[in-house]
Amino acid sequence: MLCNAFSSIGYIERVFVKKKSFPLARVYQLLEPGPVTMVTTSYKGKETIMTMTWQTMLDFEPPLVACVIDEHNYSFELLKKSGECVINIPTSELVKTVVAVGSCSGADVDKFEQFGLHRMAGSVVQAPLIEECYAQLECKVIDSRMVKKYNLFIVQVVKAWVAPVKKRPLFLHHVGKGLFVIDGKTVKLPFNKK
Repeated sequence: MLCNAFSSIGYIERVFVKKKSFPLARVYQLLEPGPVTMVTTSYKGKETIMTMTWQTMLDFEPPLVACVIDEHNYSFELLKKSGECVINIPTSELVKTVVAVGSCSGADVDKFEQFGLHRMAGSVVQAPLIEECYAQLECKVIDSRMVKKYNLFIVQVVKAWVAPVKKRPLFLHHVGKGLFVIDGKTVKLPFNKK
């Protein structure tokens, strides 16, 4: 039995540590979903890239993703008007580029040119794919009812691309205030889905 297997390998440890109060304004640092992504949007000849950390899977098939994009971000209007985007997934090698892309506005600068990134045409959406990223998810907005209140877009992945690599790439995870965690050791444990 799986539960017994974990108990026998010492999986459960009891550690009593006195807890301290944590500021509510920093709770996101504990729950940041990661990995860090770079979203591309395009509308009527205007396009941009933004760094995004607030996205999460909602369903497997079809793949649905919830994305929070601040209404003051240039990408917000392009996504709202076009109804489509690409979620590009960078690896740890792009950490400095990811931070730089998130530190300026696409309203002021062509981020592809500024940061030496290369556009690839999507097969389903008009927004460009970022060639340097490990994976790209072409998405269409399917629900925008929570945009006005929460800046939350529900998108459906309509095409996915991934670079063929021999080893699992390392992804970035933002933990707040300019701190990032890079994926580490992968552990495989027995799992029986019921």
